[in-house]
Amino acid sequence: MSSVGLSGTVPSWPSLYDPGIELLRITHNDPVQPGGAYLSHPFDIFRFTLYWNLVFYTPIFLFCGLYAFCNLTFPPPRLSKSREWPSADDAASYPLTLRPYSPRDPAAPLLRPPKPKHNRRRSRTTFAILVFLTFALLSLAGAAVGSAVVGFILAGIYKLAKFNMSTWIPFLWSVISVLVGLFSVWPSVIDII
Repeated sequence: MSSVGLSGTVPSWPSLYDPGIELLRITHNDPVQPGGAYLSHPFDIFRFTLYWNLVFYTPIFLFCGLYAFCNLTFPPPRLSKSREWPSADDAASYPLTLRPYSPRDPAAPLLRPPKPKHNRRRSRTTFAILVFLTFALLSLAGAAVGSAVVGFILAGIYKLAKFNMSTWIPFLWSVISVLVGLFSVWPSVIDII
């Protein structure tokens, strides 16, 4: 489905031009400047916003996914061995060893070292790849949803006001939506990673 813009054809992406033709010396000039590229149909506005969101949004999420992948695949070494549970031989050297009453085993200690869980089906690398793919899919989904919301709201506002939308507008709103998304997600992603 091809739509026709103000000049008769839909500009190709990115179609960024010198913004000075619309910002400088604008008194007594037409709203549509020669040399400018304009969008008029909602699908074209959505498409431009989607492309810019993918350009800005996806690399950030892929970087975070790669960072999480590396942390899961190659975990950092432990700084101190004092955090590890003592072995059964070392338990006698600790003066306070709590051994509460248990109906099953009266000699069972309260604090037991955690037993390692072995997952024979999934390795650490497989789990890291799943985390990376989750980040990649969420970046695509976030870019698509964000561009749909922003793009169609922009299309409605510009159509209602009968303004001409420059191809710079989807670019600027994509930058704004990605920055807002980063600022709102930053603390929780840092806690997870």
